[in-house]
Amino acid sequence: MKVPKWQLDSSIIGSNPGLGFRPMPETANVESTLIYYRANDKGSVLKWAKTIDEFLQTYRRRGSGSGEVPGAENRVSCGFNSGPLGDKQVCDVPVDDFSPCTPSNQYNYEQGAPCVFLKLNKIFNWKPKLYNTTDDLPGNMPEDLKQHIKSTSGKNEANMVWVSCEGENPADVENIGPIQYIPRRGFPAYYYPFTNKDGYLSPLVAVLFEKPRTGVLINIECKAWAKNIFYDRYERRGSVHFELMVDRG
Repeated sequence: MKVPKWQLDSSIIGSNPGLGFRPMPETANVESTLIYYRANDKGSVLKWAKTIDEFLQTYRRRGSGSGEVPGAENRVSCGFNSGPLGDKQVCDVPVDDFSPCTPSNQYNYEQGAPCVFLKLNKIFNWKPKLYNTTDDLPGNMPEDLKQHIKSTSGKNEANMVWVSCEGENPADVENIGPIQYIPRRGFPAYYYPFTNKDGYLSPLVAVLFEKPRTGVLINIECKAWAKNIFYDRYERRGSVHFELMVDRG
C-alpha cells in the first residue's frame, strides 16, 4: 500500500473532492460535456453503452487470468451493518445490480431514459463529515434531498455522502423530468477513507433520467453533499456539469 508524502490540504488536489461523470464524450472533443444520442438509432445507443462498458470493466473483472485487476481478490461485500474490514479488504461495488442501468439493457439508453454514472474523485485519507440528521442541513440543499435525509435520519442508511442532480436554469428544470438514484442516493460512508489498498473501487451512483424532454439540450448540475465538501459552480468544486440531449429521430 503506497502512502503519499503530501496528503489532504498539503496535496496538489487538496481536501475538497470533485465529482466526475461517465460516459464522457469522445476525447477528441475535449471541451464537450454533451451526452447526445438518438434513442431510435441502435448504433448511437451502442456507442454510449460501449463507453460505459469500458469504464465499468475494472468493476466487473474478477479472479486470475487475462484481464485480472490487481487486488480484485480483496473485494468483499459491504453494507451499513458490516463489521470493520480486514487489513487488505476493500468494499466491492456490485454494478451488475444497478438495474435498469446494466449492460444487458444498454444502460436504458434505448428507452430514451439514460443512466449517467457519478463518482467522487479519490483523495487519500479523506473522510466525509456527514449530513445524517436534519438539524444542520444547508439552506441551498434541494428540498427533495432534505426530505430524503429526514426519512433516513437515525438509521445507518443516513451515513452517506448525498448526491443531487438538477436542471441548471428554469427551462432545464422544466425539461429534465423525474430522476432516480441507483442503487441509493449517494456514496455510503463505509467506502471511506481511500487508503490506496489494492483493488479499491470508487463507489458509484447511477442517475436514471426517467423522462427527459426529447429534442432539447438540458443543462444538468450534480452536487455531492457533505459538511467538508465545498461547492463552487464556476470552479466546479463539489459538483459536475454536463448536458443531455435525447433525440427520437
